[in-house]
Amino acid sequence: MQSRKDSDPPHEDLRSLPAQKNILKVEPYKLPGSHYSGLNSVLNQTNNASSTNSTQHHRHKWVGPTGHRVMTVDINGSGDYKSVQAAVDAVPDNNTVNVTIRISPGYYIEKVVVPVRKPYITFQGAGRDVTVIEWHDRASDRGPNGQQLRTYRTASVTVFANYFSARNISFKNTAPAPMPGMQGWQAAAFRISGDKAYFGGCGFYGAQDTLLDDAGRHYFKECYIEGSIDFIFGNGRSMYKDCEIHTIATKFGSIAAHFRNSPYEKTGFAFVGCRVTGTGPVYVGRGMTKYARIVYSYTYFDDVVAHGGWDDWDNTTSGINNRTTLLGVYKCWGPGVAELLGASRERELEFESAHPFLVKSFVNGRHWIAPSDA
Repeated sequence: MQSRKDSDPPHEDLRSLPAQKNILKVEPYKLPGSHYSGLNSVLNQTNNASSTNSTQHHRHKWVGPTGHRVMTVDINGSGDYKSVQAAVDAVPDNNTVNVTIRISPGYYIEKVVVPVRKPYITFQGAGRDVTVIEWHDRASDRGPNGQQLRTYRTASVTVFANYFSARNISFKNTAPAPMPGMQGWQAAAFRISGDKAYFGGCGFYGAQDTLLDDAGRHYFKECYIEGSIDFIFGNGRSMYKDCEIHTIATKFGSIAAHFRNSPYEKTGFAFVGCRVTGTGPVYVGRGMTKYARIVYSYTYFDDVVAHGGWDDWDNTTSGINNRTTLLGVYKCWGPGVAELLGASRERELEFESAHPFLVKSFVNGRHWIAPSDA
């Protein structure tokens, strides 16, 4: 099997967010913790998470937060901090308080890392069209140690901490789209490697490998996710509820790529009540390993689905044919659904098989997602 991500086909296009007046650019190394500062040591703490059972990796004793703190970020200087990373750095290690970081409208041009030792942080934006965190790293770019970043280190925002949440904010990777055949252009906008993360009304913008849903249990509600190649990928155990999945592919594309390393892992991607729009053709899912699980339920598909609907990762994943890979749909509709229902390798699920992927118990949500957020 080829390298998990770094040899994927390149993306070809990128739709920009509306231009904003407020822009803050944080140059590398100038702020404590900004851009690459401390990134390598933090990455090394948890970089193996994606290759282990994410539920086991994140199992821990519940210790609830004991209070609430609000911090403000404003690029014009009227808040507590002018950069998002500066606010994150101000949260104490082993934090036990719910911390809301209110981020005013503007483009925050910086690379942000939330370390594993800083749980219970919320990024609260003023709206996903007006509050944006962006950076521009590609997999072939080199870090301070002279080594290529590769896909997992390209994310504009990386979160290792548990109990992270984000609301009404966008995350973007502005790396330019490559020409066909170019390698090393994977460019993630967001990487979530912590457990029990919630995203409400957020935007994720990129092209190839936009959202690295790496490890842990995650819930995405009414989010907008844009890309062209494998733009939702990883080994997360995640539910996407009422989201718009927008493809910007022109000659080839794929939406979700999941890798599950054994039949005993509880990971998978569950899309419920979503809309798949944009340009195509695209495969709706690719099994990166033979135990991958991707299920679309009650989802609308525009006329963007490639012939056959699903892809078997360059014929290296035998699980699609022997049914160890679950790539399925349940009660979906729209002009593109005919390609899914006619695919010989696809499972049109019965209710009994689909039900685990329809409810928030898929991510054990009853214990950490408020009813109003589900």
